[in-house]
Amino acid sequence: MAGKEITITAKDGGSFMGYLAAPPGGGKAPGIVVMQEIFGVNAVMREITDWYASQGFWACCPDLFWRIEPGIQITDKTDAEWQQAFGLFQKFDIDKGMEDVAATIDALRGMDECTGKVGAVGYCLGGRLAYHAATRTDADAAVGYYGVGIQDVLDEARNITKPLMLHIASKDGFVPPEAQKAVKDGLAGHNTVVIYEYAEQDHAFARMGGAHYDKVAADTANARTIDFFKTSLA
Repeated sequence: MAGKEITITAKDGGSFMGYLAAPPGGGKAPGIVVMQEIFGVNAVMREITDWYASQGFWACCPDLFWRIEPGIQITDKTDAEWQQAFGLFQKFDIDKGMEDVAATIDALRGMDECTGKVGAVGYCLGGRLAYHAATRTDADAAVGYYGVGIQDVLDEARNITKPLMLHIASKDGFVPPEAQKAVKDGLAGHNTVVIYEYAEQDHAFARMGGAHYDKVAADTANARTIDFFKTSLA
């Protein structure tokens, strides 16, 4: 079932779009905030959101670039789009973005159809935001795929109290080995954190249709994610 666009109220005024997809039958279910890559709420992110909904969740992908330019929907197929995406990434305010993630969590929790349990999952930029969802929001669980820059904010790890899962690509072109080691070492003492490493995989190995897509690794990571959410959001 195709999703629909909804309006979410920002905590500091204004509003932004969220792409909302319903679970089969549209009944009572937990929620998941799906956090975008650097290409906006594009066709890939909408398909991912639909997929989480098909697994039994109310899934919502918020437009986290709305403060820069609302409605960004670009692809990873041309150099021009990559340059635009990197430009958006550089302008992105993570603090404000996390306020918008928190507002999306609240919006899902406020739905009569939501059980009240809400998780967060993100990819690339969203993978970093998934870590912050665990350190800065009241999300009930969070999953990050190949998050960039987590090694620079490990001081926030002391705030983690809910389950967090990170998927790390061992050959990630945006996260060098020393950064990966710092993340693994820095989170090793947290009993609510689980980290999976995918040998020989590059950044965005789970982006279907992407240059580095690997079906076996993606299926493995996705199965772990769904099991994690079904347990953590029960």
